[in-house]
Amino acid sequence: MTDTAIRPARVALVGNPNSGKTALFNALTGARQKVANYAGVTVERKEGQLVTPGGRTVSVIDLPGTYSLRARSPDEVVTRDAVLGRLSGETAPDVLVCVADATNLRLVLRLVLELKQVGRPFVLALNMFDIAQRQGLRIDVEQLGREIGAPIVTTVATRKRGLDELLTQVDTLTLTHSNVGTNTWREPSAGEIRAAHAESQRIFRACVRPPERPDTVTGKIDAVLLHPVAGLLILTVLMFTVFQSVFTWATVPADAIDAGFAALAGLVSEHLPEGLLASFIADGLIAGVGSVLVFLPQILVLFFFILLLEDSGYMTRAAFLLDKLMGVAGLHGRAFIPLLSSHACAIPGIMSTRVIDNKRDRLTTILIAPLMTCSARVPVYTLIIGAFIPHQKVWGVFSLQGLVMFGLYASGIIFGLLVSFVIRRIFWRGAAEPLMMELPTYRWPEPRNVLLNLWTRAKIFMNRAGRIILPLMVLVWVLSTFPYPPEGATGPAIDYSIAGRLGKFIAPVMEPIGFNWQMTVALIPGMAAREVAVAVLGTVYAVGGDADSHDALTSLLSQQWSLATALAFLAWYVFAPQCLPTLGVVKRETNSWVWPTVMFVYMVGLAYLAAFVVYHTAVALGAG
Repeated sequence: MTDTAIRPARVALVGNPNSGKTALFNALTGARQKVANYAGVTVERKEGQLVTPGGRTVSVIDLPGTYSLRARSPDEVVTRDAVLGRLSGETAPDVLVCVADATNLRLVLRLVLELKQVGRPFVLALNMFDIAQRQGLRIDVEQLGREIGAPIVTTVATRKRGLDELLTQVDTLTLTHSNVGTNTWREPSAGEIRAAHAESQRIFRACVRPPERPDTVTGKIDAVLLHPVAGLLILTVLMFTVFQSVFTWATVPADAIDAGFAALAGLVSEHLPEGLLASFIADGLIAGVGSVLVFLPQILVLFFFILLLEDSGYMTRAAFLLDKLMGVAGLHGRAFIPLLSSHACAIPGIMSTRVIDNKRDRLTTILIAPLMTCSARVPVYTLIIGAFIPHQKVWGVFSLQGLVMFGLYASGIIFGLLVSFVIRRIFWRGAAEPLMMELPTYRWPEPRNVLLNLWTRAKIFMNRAGRIILPLMVLVWVLSTFPYPPEGATGPAIDYSIAGRLGKFIAPVMEPIGFNWQMTVALIPGMAAREVAVAVLGTVYAVGGDADSHDALTSLLSQQWSLATALAFLAWYVFAPQCLPTLGVVKRETNSWVWPTVMFVYMVGLAYLAAFVVYHTAVALGAG
């Protein structure tokens, strides 16, 4: 009895990006799929099971997209190692299914020739075959099969066409081939790469004839969307719409989640006696879980647009348009959307850096994403601007308070680009890796595919990010709660907690930038979420009994802080060390505590330097 007879056959889907590979995986497995990470890396591992027409149980693995087994990115390394059977703890696939965009075979043939060298049975799935037919593209399938020495199946993944034939081929290959093939693939030399390219072009010319009805629609659309001026204007409007939607669409569900957890915490407080247990459940666990799930609507809205842009074929064009502009700061073209979405929250922005293949380009984007002004900073900005910036017009048109707010947003963007420039020009010498990609044909996104991927994103966020973020939130509760105030204590409880004592201990270090101990105390719980600093300031200044509302706190701060101190506080928050949930997600995305540590240290340094310069400049100008 063979090994494949006693365990599910393993089938790996491999192909170029934008070939419809994930759509085929979704069509084959539906909701019967699991998402995890490959051991030791953050590359996602998607696997699902199905039963073939012959009754055979098959485990299908969706490998990251690649143009070649000559791996250059973490995703491509995983694909290469999976195909070659080098992944630790995993058996090699029994059958390889190479998924190709039938309308764009020129590039995939080089990958096909490499897969042929691997020596494992494989089948070529010509996906999006309906589009090729509509274009009048003539593909000699029989001759192509003879040239590559493998069976070929035509498929339309979004319509589930050709799936039974594909699975029948998988059945046949697993039964008629040994699991052990002759692997002759190795890292090719420059001469071998040129020879493989020439061979793939020969096969293409022999088996593919120009379309009788060329896709002129794509060309006409690209003439506008890729225009250096009109294309950038359209992209700006589109991204502004995405940016606004992440704010507006997510507000109602996020508020509902927040209110729901607040109500749940209220029920706990009502029905449990006041004490440690009630505080731990309400302020630690419930508040911790709520602080995680409140980001979910933003993430789903963000990924909804990302999926639409990717499935329609526009994402690659947006990256192409912005590549040169972002490259000046050492950023990859694909960094634009993650940075834009970070204005809502750095967490979904960092998660969306997965669209960037190169590790250094992705790390650069992750490291500067928290410099974008997220929505959590807005309550702090609003409080300080309302307390210290006059409500007046500039040139009779613009609000001075609005201009200050805009300046804070612009400062985050400008310094983010400067930090990227420093990282790429000093620490990682050289420009960002050139953007190389094929522009796919425009197509309508498949609703089922979009919804299934959204569901997958939701599970990933709740299952993985939650496991890291929740313990961090509980830690903040511990620091803010213990020890309890002594008998007869008159000050707020936070004064006697570890967080409060730490604030007073650090206060001398913060004095050169104009911060008092109350501000320092607010910064510590503010690590859980930046906007918490406003609530902590209200708690600290409530000693006098006149800070029971936002307006009263605004008035009190305007009396007790100097303008120089207020401006320094704003400067600090432009670069404020990211919240603990962001650090947790950076750890998960980079699979290391090194990069969250680097991020924390450099942002603390920038925040301190900016606050120091602003404070002493303001004092010198008479604002002290």
